Amino acid sequence: MLLIVGTIRIAPERLAEARPAMRKVIAASRKEAGCLEYAYAEDIQDPGLIHITERWASQAAFDDHFVSGHIAEWCGAWKNLGIFERKLSIYEVGEPQAIPLRAQVKIA
Repeated sequence: MLLIVGTIRIAPERLAEARPAMRKVIAASRKEAGCLEYAYAEDIQDPGLIHITERWASQAAFDDHFVSGHIAEWCGAWKNLGIFERKLSIYEVGEPQAIPLRAQVKIA
């Protein structure tokens, strides 16, 4: 399994304009064979910083994703959307394991 984590940076004043394009690429990516997780999250402390998390079943699935039409469209729109930085790392990982809640941690 592959885990991709990292960030992109968008000019904060362009976030509203970029959100529909982000929703579109997320929806299309989640439909791909081998996509186990695909998520973007805005950093609440750092406007314009978008955290990316992806999990892929295999290198082949990720390779197919990277050459898909929706990724080409997404990357082609970056300049117009004010995206000016990309930092992603890829890791080969095993199956995820849940982290047990400690008894002293109370969730309401």
